[in-house]
Amino acid sequence: MTLADSVAAGGGEGLRAAASLSPDGVIAVVEDSGLRGRGGAGFPTARKWQTVRANEVPDAPASVVVNAAEGEPGSFKDRAILRADPYRVLEGALIAARAVGADSVTVATKHTFTAEIQRLRQAIGDVREAGWADDVTIDLVEGPSEYLFGEETALLEVIDGRYPLPRIAPPYRRGIVEVAEHPDHPHHESDSAAGVTLASATHETDAPPTLAGNVETFANIPAILAQGARWFREVGTDLSPGTIVCTVTGATRRHGVGEFPLGTPVRAVIEALGGGPREGREIVAVMSGVANPLLPATLLDTPASYEALSAAGSGLGAAGFIVYDDADDLVAVAAGVSRFLAVESCGQCARCKQDGLALAELLASVAASQASERDLATINTRLATVADGARCNLASQQQAVIGSIMSLFPDSLRAHLHHDSPGVAPEPIAMIVDIVDGHAELDVTQTTKQPDWTHDAVDSGQWPADRLDDPRRHEQL
Repeated sequence: MTLADSVAAGGGEGLRAAASLSPDGVIAVVEDSGLRGRGGAGFPTARKWQTVRANEVPDAPASVVVNAAEGEPGSFKDRAILRADPYRVLEGALIAARAVGADSVTVATKHTFTAEIQRLRQAIGDVREAGWADDVTIDLVEGPSEYLFGEETALLEVIDGRYPLPRIAPPYRRGIVEVAEHPDHPHHESDSAAGVTLASATHETDAPPTLAGNVETFANIPAILAQGARWFREVGTDLSPGTIVCTVTGATRRHGVGEFPLGTPVRAVIEALGGGPREGREIVAVMSGVANPLLPATLLDTPASYEALSAAGSGLGAAGFIVYDDADDLVAVAAGVSRFLAVESCGQCARCKQDGLALAELLASVAASQASERDLATINTRLATVADGARCNLASQQQAVIGSIMSLFPDSLRAHLHHDSPGVAPEPIAMIVDIVDGHAELDVTQTTKQPDWTHDAVDSGQWPADRLDDPRRHEQL
């Protein structure tokens, strides 16, 4: 799609509508629409915008950041959107800039996303030439491939020239390292920012506020301004209005990405995008990325909405549904998820890295049918402490996913512990690189990635947060 194609399809109408409103008027339309962030948490978009606007700093304009660092296993929707229509995303970010008084827009993506980077560079140039951004600068930042680059505070750290390490400072602030006072030791267990989601007036700082949002969130903004909040609410549910772009991979006949009204049953999404289960097989569970408990097959008719999936004991997340059937070993899945999260942990929080690596090793032993009941008890102990002192949500994802597999599939665990099941390797869990001819290609380099974030033959034993002075880090990032 070119800019002309985008304009022919209504591109630019949202910007024009926003120009006729005050900043507060723009935010009011977004609030009335009920749009929720599509990055995974589902936080009300307007509330985030209001918070940034309320925390403006004199003589220091706000900025807008588009989080295009998609790396959640099972999700490909942001890259699909950027490939199809990057103009709509940029238009949404420019509308947001008007609403929060920002003078810059930064799109942050991974340096490995070559197709998306090419599309974005072309689109940014076209938008500038068309005069859409006369008062706003637009920049593109190419960051590392690490999973944590997608975490909001880590994303802002990278934009400011630092490493993708989650921080305690509120996510909406740029130009600062920390706000909360804490001891100097990097692994102090009292450090915690996992519960910090937005700004609060109690944090006194001269750092300008930043509005960070997901690609799909910004892509919704132009039509909401052009068509109105009532139009947006014509589909979806009261608490989850609008549509959502879903990805289906795993044990289905095909893989794909598509847009659905929120509230569409998960089963219907899987049927439409995946063609249903593989021939002769039955679906046993669905995992939405590696951030939410698994949804068992008995609950596949649950509506794909934030409230319904939460009530079902799972979560919508980024709507990246990985399907597992009766030929899959869910213990191997648990071991794979645990390894992915342990490797991607930055090591700022001792429990997250230590317990995470221990869990990965223990679960790999269970999957290999080489563990005992005592090992199972140790797994439960480690799960209970892995998120202690966590400054981001990565460690709690271990608890959510691994805990749900242990709860939903106790027979599979016992079969491995009693050597009734053959030993298997951990299931590969990795970011999607592309979807070609209905098949998702995963990042094969994840299998060789070490806990120190290198791909060396032997792990150094150092944690990423402790290796910042290593000159190789600049090459690897």
